[in-house]
Amino acid sequence: MQKISRADACPLPKKRPAHPYLVMGMAFLLPGSGQVLNGMAPRGITMVFFMISLAWVTYHLTTPQHSFVGRHAGGFFVYAMSILDAYKWARYRWEHYKAHAGRSG
Repeated sequence: MQKISRADACPLPKKRPAHPYLVMGMAFLLPGSGQVLNGMAPRGITMVFFMISLAWVTYHLTTPQHSFVGRHAGGFFVYAMSILDAYKWARYRWEHYKAHAGRSG
């Protein structure tokens, strides 16, 4: 049985990941772009799909007396979650890179 070293089990990324604040800023400006910067494009597309879908659903479940944000609350909720998701994964990748940058591999 071959023993796997810790360096082999957790390889260092080939290039430095984007800074988490940059990813969060891009996710705030353009929905789904934070996930794309993290290398998770299908996840970003999925987030945008659910933003549009839930905004459409909440729009049709409310009345014209509600505010714009109230009428599209489902989409705004997914938008907020996508910003947090992009930042969380960017922070994880950033810390992982910093922790393993000193070792050779």
